[in-house]
Amino acid sequence: METPPQPALGDIAFTVAFDLARQAKRPPRKIADELSGVLREIEGVNKVEIAGAGYLNVFLDRSRYLEAFCEETQQEPASDGKVIVEHTNINPNKAAHIGHLRNAALGDTFVRVLRYTGKPVEVQNYIDDTGVQVADVVVGFIDLEKKNLAQIRSLAAPTGESEKENGKRFDYYCWDLYARVTQYFEEEPSRVSRREATLKAIEDGKLPEAAIAHEIATRVARCHLETMERMGARYDLLPWEGDILRLHFWDKAFELLKAKNAIRLADAGKNAGCWVMDLPEETDGGASEEKVIVRSNGTVTYVGKDIAYQLWKLGQLDLDFGYHRFHTYPDGSVAWSTTSERSEPGAPAFGKGSSVYNVIDTRQAYLQRVVQHGVSLIGSEETRHRSHHFSYEMVALTPATCRELGFEVSADDSGKAYVEVSGRKGLGVKADDLIDVLEGKALGEVAERNPELSTEQKQELARTIARGALRYFMIKFATNKVIAFDFAEALAFEGDTGPYLQYAMVRANKIVQKLGVGDDLEALRPPKEALTGGWDALTDEEADELWSLAFTCTGLSLVAGEVVRSEEPALLARFAFQLAQKFNAFYHRYPIWRESDATKKALRLFVVQIFRKQMTVALELMGVPVPARM
Repeated sequence: METPPQPALGDIAFTVAFDLARQAKRPPRKIADELSGVLREIEGVNKVEIAGAGYLNVFLDRSRYLEAFCEETQQEPASDGKVIVEHTNINPNKAAHIGHLRNAALGDTFVRVLRYTGKPVEVQNYIDDTGVQVADVVVGFIDLEKKNLAQIRSLAAPTGESEKENGKRFDYYCWDLYARVTQYFEEEPSRVSRREATLKAIEDGKLPEAAIAHEIATRVARCHLETMERMGARYDLLPWEGDILRLHFWDKAFELLKAKNAIRLADAGKNAGCWVMDLPEETDGGASEEKVIVRSNGTVTYVGKDIAYQLWKLGQLDLDFGYHRFHTYPDGSVAWSTTSERSEPGAPAFGKGSSVYNVIDTRQAYLQRVVQHGVSLIGSEETRHRSHHFSYEMVALTPATCRELGFEVSADDSGKAYVEVSGRKGLGVKADDLIDVLEGKALGEVAERNPELSTEQKQELARTIARGALRYFMIKFATNKVIAFDFAEALAFEGDTGPYLQYAMVRANKIVQKLGVGDDLEALRPPKEALTGGWDALTDEEADELWSLAFTCTGLSLVAGEVVRSEEPALLARFAFQLAQKFNAFYHRYPIWRESDATKKALRLFVVQIFRKQMTVALELMGVPVPARM
């Protein structure tokens, strides 16, 4: 099914006659003629035309179609089980960066679309509290800062307190310390042994390293939740890697892997003493023949722990976590956390997903394939196909945005389309810093356009516009494209931007408010005779334009389904932009409140209400809030 380029060619087009012609060995025109008779019998089809050598163009009964759309009920929940979406997954060793914003925007949008299509969804944000990055910060506090647990706790502000007396947030403090530790290791490579010893101590639960790691990870994770709440991303569960080890999830997975002969103990070569997994060529891409799962010193690699976690998510481990409340959002909803202790009363049931989507950037594609291979060796190929890597490309900055963030741009980089973000090169962009600048720029625009508003109103409006700009920018590009983030482009009120979409909604809302009508689409639907006769009262040009807007609006559910199938939220952004363009063209050409013809006015208003209904949903699915004004 296709959408013709103009209404004169129909509302729906089929090219199936050409495909069938090769199989039936008959002219496509004759096949189209036969099929057209069947199509004409379908209720709601007005006429069918055959064009060219066999194109089928279907024209719908416009009034009946819109009536049927108004009578649609909420979709029934899907019956194929719960979907688990894991996204964000920031190492809890320092502040979130700009790349995490794209991960969260894509993951959260995908969650919203899944729920819109009727699927029950569980949102998880994996906390790697026993990884190398956390170990590095522990080394920094012990070896460089000479701080004990009590002193570290004095640096960590309670939830809701962003600043300390030294003017630095705890996650920002750790950001700087992590950079110092990296330099500390680079200056003397032999010091890396300190990292390895600290990592082993954390995994074994030894003090003081394990207690310090837990304090760092907990405090930083709370900062991350506050950062992501600024862009509307929330979570149901925070699974902690440390609990996977303490509850022996890995031990169980380890035994399953050995029982299936999926891993072996290497007795020679560079991996001697390690437990390794042999990889098929399609998994390793020729990179290596084996992957280390357990190091020779007994520590488990990221892949090993992730195999255990993935098996639990898919209901393949006969084990479970305990759960407790970790964070309460402003509306009272709760982000739960795993624990190795007994569950808190009232804890929901987590895990056992019918399918799992891991939102992780494309650089992790190889490791994700290894995890999927490990899952298939324990379960089956069917289990593997329930495990999805939702892949996406990195985020960079335009040279202009680099300068606005205070970074020096070399002469070579000035001529590039984008500059890669790299903390090691001094181009590490904290997520909150980016949002702060975005809100500041939006505030300047708001103040210029709405000088009569109070300071609080201006700030709230600026936050709404900035969030919309950020969310839309992060998903409008195909996931296989590198994003070059640019403040000017993201905040533009014209073009393919979040503020452009928000402006279209503000205009539509203003029409309804000015006419003093409510939001009930059913109550505003013109009488059947007015709806039918309204099209006759319009010129062909206006009728086609009005119908094109209304018909496009009704395609949201189809687009949502395609987003799920293709794992591509950019399709939703493209749909919303097209919708906004069509509405704005209609808005400028066909006024409503000045229209004297009651039939025309009723039909135009009805289509505006259809736009408001569908655009509101589309924006909600993308996490783009609707401001009261622009």
